[in-house]
Amino acid sequence: MADEILRLEKVCKAYNVGLPTETEVLHDIDLRLDHGEFLALMGPSGSGKSTLLNIVGLLDRPTSGRLTIKGRDIGALDDTEVTHLRGHTIGFVFQYHLLISAFTARENVMMPLLVDRGFPSAEIENRASGLLAQVGLEKFGDNLANNLSGGQQQRVAVARALAMNPDLVLADEPTGNLDTKSADAVFELMRQVNRDSGTSFLLVTHNIDLARRCDRILEVVDGRVRA
Repeated sequence: MADEILRLEKVCKAYNVGLPTETEVLHDIDLRLDHGEFLALMGPSGSGKSTLLNIVGLLDRPTSGRLTIKGRDIGALDDTEVTHLRGHTIGFVFQYHLLISAFTARENVMMPLLVDRGFPSAEIENRASGLLAQVGLEKFGDNLANNLSGGQQQRVAVARALAMNPDLVLADEPTGNLDTKSADAVFELMRQVNRDSGTSFLLVTHNIDLARRCDRILEVVDGRVRA
């Protein structure tokens, strides 16, 4: 049996709990993601995808239900423990790459390591350079982020997401702002990382062609997940 990275059991999320305006956004979500799996999450705008991704990414907590990551029950952890688990287990790639424009590509990739360790070192710099090589940008380490093309910037964002060697990468519409050729290249890059390292991916996308190239597709409709 494959190692389980992520499991949600009857997860619900409501806002304004106890008020007349209380609204339940997610309803009884059951979801499992295994080590090395590449899962696509689809659904129309307003379906609850972003809320679900925030909960899986430990940026928000469910109102009820159980969430476990690598067998750890998130409900039993305090905020400090959740922050540590998120930083060492989960990488993020966003639709907007969110690079620091005044920093070089290498410096952007180094950021998660600097936040974790508090000071720069040759080890951190070498790690960042190695990741840039892995995403095909070994010659661009000293280039400022705003001097890179959109596709190159998103490759830097993927490298940054891998800096802490996460078990799980959450990719929220990572190709949404790219042309078809660049989008395909970024998707194939993530797929290659998945195959080479066994890193699990949860990809939110509206692109059905990319979704069909994933291992499995789940759809979120009106706050409920269906296969």
